[in-house]
Amino acid sequence: MLNIELARKEKGVGMVDMADLLGVRYQTVSDKIKGKYPFTFEETVALQRHFFPEYDLVYLFSEAVSTA
Repeated sequence: MLNIELARKEKGVGMVDMADLLGVRYQTVSDKIKGKYPFTFEETVALQRHFFPEYDLVYLFSEAVSTA
């Protein structure tokens, strides 16, 4: 799972909102967050600028560190 999922939940951003911004299906965003497929550079920049400007781009799209 990518850190963007943690940030998304923290800020209350819906995957549908992210999918709408990118012009893709909900499932596509879900698959990309889970690491099944990569985000394009353009997608990462669009998501960061629109929903998560306070987060570093590298942090958002890095693997989340499990504390369990």
